Amino acid sequence: MTQGPAPRPLSDEALSSLLGKQQFGTLATVKRSGHPHLTTMLFNWDPDARMVRFSTTADRVKVGHLRRNPRAALHVQGGDAWSFAVAEGEAEVSESTTVPGDAVGRELLEMIPQAAKPEDEGAFLEQLVAERRVVIRLKVDRLYGTALDIDG
Repeated sequence: MTQGPAPRPLSDEALSSLLGKQQFGTLATVKRSGHPHLTTMLFNWDPDARMVRFSTTADRVKVGHLRRNPRAALHVQGGDAWSFAVAEGEAEVSESTTVPGDAVGRELLEMIPQAAKPEDEGAFLEQLVAERRVVIRLKVDRLYGTALDIDG
């Protein structure tokens, strides 16, 4: 068997760029048993704050995991099957949005890309309250990932 090229580590800048280009990733939280709990999530990367934000509802299993153990990681695939980025850190979970337009509701609204902003902002903020939405804020203290320079 011949040895192909080795994976090359990506720079912090390349990893941040990869996170900024993607919208979906796999969030890993820790179950009581110590095993990982994996879920595909839509996310928002803020490179200046080195923070990943997620919108979810207060009753989700991952919220309970993070309130008990804040350690988490986000895995994001690159533009091909040979590259990836992982953002690790500790997460905090906001309180549920309870009043349309409160701070949590506004933060959730800001996470939406400009092209996808709701036409009726008031109705959207009311929906967030009805769904008991929260923000998960993953404060990234470690970024790592690789790329493999091969064709196919």
